[in-house]
Amino acid sequence: MTDPLAVPTPSSSSFADRHIGLDADAVATMLGRVGFATIEDLMAAAVPGAIRTDALDLPAAVSEHAAAAELRHLAGRNRPAEPMIGLGYHGTITPAVIRRNVLEDPSWYTAYTPYQPEISQGRLEALLNFQTVVADLAGLPTANASLLDEGTAAAEAMTLVRRANRKATGPFVVDADSLPQTIDVVRTRAAAMGIEVLVADLAEGLPDGALSGLLVAYPGASGHVVDPRPLIEAAHERDALVVVAADLLALTLLEAPGQLGADVVIGSSQRFGVPLFYGGPHAGFMAVADGLERHLPGRLVGVSVDVEGRPAYRLALQTREQHIRRDKATSNICTAQVLLAVVASMYAVYHGPEGLRAIAADLNRKARALAASLDSAGVEVVHQEFFDTVLVNVPGRAGAIVEAARADGVHLRLVDDDHVGISIGETADGAALDAVAGAFGVTWSATEPRESLPADLRRHTPYLTHEVFSSHRSETQMLRYLRRLSARDYALDRGMIPLGSCTMKLNATTEMEPVSLPGFADLHPFAPADDAAGYRELVGDLESWLAEVTGYDRVSVQPNAGSQGELAGLLAIRAYHRAQGDTAREVCLIPSSAHGTNAASAVMAGMRVVVVKAAADGSVDLDDLRAQCEAHREDLAAIMVTYPSTHGVYEDTIKDLCAIVHEHGGQVYVDGANLNALLGYARPGEFGGDVSHLNLHKTFCIPHGGGGPGVGPVGVRAHLAPYLPSHPMHPEPEKRHGIGPISAAPYGSAGILPISWAYVRMMGAEGLTRATASAVLSANYVAARLGEHFPVLYRGEDGLVAHECILDVRGITKDTGVTVDDVAKRLIDYGFHAPTMSFPVAGTLMVEPTESEDLGEIDRFCDAMIAIKGEIDRVGAGEWPAEDSPLRNAPHTSAAVVTDKWERPYDRELGAFPTGPDPDKYWPPVARVDQAYGDRHLVCSCPPPEAFAQ
Repeated sequence: MTDPLAVPTPSSSSFADRHIGLDADAVATMLGRVGFATIEDLMAAAVPGAIRTDALDLPAAVSEHAAAAELRHLAGRNRPAEPMIGLGYHGTITPAVIRRNVLEDPSWYTAYTPYQPEISQGRLEALLNFQTVVADLAGLPTANASLLDEGTAAAEAMTLVRRANRKATGPFVVDADSLPQTIDVVRTRAAAMGIEVLVADLAEGLPDGALSGLLVAYPGASGHVVDPRPLIEAAHERDALVVVAADLLALTLLEAPGQLGADVVIGSSQRFGVPLFYGGPHAGFMAVADGLERHLPGRLVGVSVDVEGRPAYRLALQTREQHIRRDKATSNICTAQVLLAVVASMYAVYHGPEGLRAIAADLNRKARALAASLDSAGVEVVHQEFFDTVLVNVPGRAGAIVEAARADGVHLRLVDDDHVGISIGETADGAALDAVAGAFGVTWSATEPRESLPADLRRHTPYLTHEVFSSHRSETQMLRYLRRLSARDYALDRGMIPLGSCTMKLNATTEMEPVSLPGFADLHPFAPADDAAGYRELVGDLESWLAEVTGYDRVSVQPNAGSQGELAGLLAIRAYHRAQGDTAREVCLIPSSAHGTNAASAVMAGMRVVVVKAAADGSVDLDDLRAQCEAHREDLAAIMVTYPSTHGVYEDTIKDLCAIVHEHGGQVYVDGANLNALLGYARPGEFGGDVSHLNLHKTFCIPHGGGGPGVGPVGVRAHLAPYLPSHPMHPEPEKRHGIGPISAAPYGSAGILPISWAYVRMMGAEGLTRATASAVLSANYVAARLGEHFPVLYRGEDGLVAHECILDVRGITKDTGVTVDDVAKRLIDYGFHAPTMSFPVAGTLMVEPTESEDLGEIDRFCDAMIAIKGEIDRVGAGEWPAEDSPLRNAPHTSAAVVTDKWERPYDRELGAFPTGPDPDKYWPPVARVDQAYGDRHLVCSCPPPEAFAQ
């Protein structure tokens, strides 16, 4: 086999050369330190021979220029037309200053989840703005920092109201006029968890009998605006909580659901400037009444203080996050849609309350004018109370009308043979309305028609009164605000983010650019299949390539996060067992070291979690595994195992593990979190896996976006293929029936799939294989350098790690009092984001350098860690007390350094400039944040400006 790290001559330079940070000299240096002559020798020693695979069969790699041209061609095969289908997806205009300086800016899209709040203040402020927008418009006190989409938000709300109200019994009742995809996602989730769902026409009130909760649409999918108060009051009288699915823009004109009695409000923020993206990614939202905030799924941004007394943002109530609660979880949300939530929040900042209201009023006026024109021509308008959607009754003519509009450049909704739905979006102009009216054989008039919003539902509650929503009217102000926030954050555009298990690597510009092409950005997810030919080809390519690299037979890209991929895979296993008549198989074995979402996903799939012990070396204890499998021979459904292990080691017993589980009738779920260590060397579907989810936001270069978007496709062996996610409105007819949808759109977050398509297309088989080897070499080089200063907690039998290594700080803490938090915060002063803290072992740091970092940056990180160990030694020697050392006082702000009074036992220069003067130094905007204070004094919306006065 040729050396996968052999660097081509400059004349044959490829995309892989630009993606991978190591050149030939760096490889030679690192191999020398690790103790191998060639990279193939290293990989032969690291990867167990029993799982090694043949070379990948992928199309030959192409240049960046060629890949960009191919993607433009695919985008050109899509026909967006004017999107007037509605159903929760609407034409919207992304202000150019936001598109260029958020959506397309690496300082926003390459950031990590804000678990290190001191270096995430800009992103956290933007998310607090988002929460304020949602809470204000919903009329409820607390909103979370986004969810995955509207359908899954509704499903999360269903479980929230059931667990928050133990008195309620009976089915969860869903308004029949809810979005059809929302109804189906709720049904999918409910079936797995044993929850009864009753879809009911609420025109005559609630159905008889008990109910555990109620979901009401406001407005409905038909466009009809109905006063929800009688339903809310009736539900409350029966001890049920009420969820209202609302249109965020409509709430600028309609009274806030919280004012009408709603307990929970959910929906999508897509029409706040987020492109259609053929269905996603879009930030869902949820707001809750007082007393329900600790039941909120997902993340919640709050306000605390730092040690210097200034207000500081951070993630609040983190102990309620589901991956921390593991098998006690009620949701498996881990990532959200942060980047898209930021776009939506900035859309509100850009327009302000007056601008949003003007946009909403314009849409409503156009809808009213169109309805009046149809009505005056004798065409029946079904509802007279609506916001932006008109339902028209045209017996027997609906199909012909929809096709006529399509021929004239407009997509309408074909409800059935007799009804057409027309939804007005921000992009709908006079020409679009002419086309719609022409399809009905009438002419529309722009004269002011009668009102369509019920008088007693018109908005009176103020919203967006905080000054941030009225301070950035000019582009200059807006641009500077965005720049100011991004400058407060640390993202990959500044330097290395060495997070173990999260794979923060290069998101190349050539991969990112196609996302904004109109053919990809402006297509409605329910457009006719023939108008999405480019997307269907792209998805087909990507699914087949992902199947090839993993060894599985089929892949579905529908899951729009890794957590949803986990759920989809487990639901496939569950459905398979039931189809075989094995209805008792409900136990899911999970190693004690597994990521918390594994356990949460198993619970959501209706399984019972049984933990398998870890051996002393961190591997799965096969003796305990055998015992658990034997104890559960009759009810074993699956095992979830991460490979390489969560501890960053290639366990040579993985095939034995798979065989043991299969022998006892179970299926093997291989978590794809660490696939970056396998591509080109091993395929889960070949060494025993039955199903895996793949984190495209890790291995395949979709950026983390500050905590989302993520994409979690699920791959399966042939026997599980019939149980992949389906969708009733899927453009591929054979995928419309099955276990149901896992996300609201047929292809999930389709709009960012071009990123991974471009990555695979430009890397090819050799490039992907070389990337794996580079990542493994880099991790072993870090382990070799830092192992002299920090214990490396786990290694394989050959003394090697996989693509990440764990540094043990527990002994240091015991001897000196310096904690893993101190090391993480001190790294900020050295210009780094911390590695993963205390996972999978408390008191440790998991380091993953990835293949895209060069040797200079890797050495800079190692040098920083070695210097920090030197500081720890000075604490241990008694030179500084731990509580007043550079480590405990880190990170050092500019305010702390320039103060007149410096009474610390070390120099200012050492505190702020530990490596010497640096003109490019990153200054954290706040000092160490007091997390406990924020949880005791919960503030989750924009604080008044006075709070920041010094």
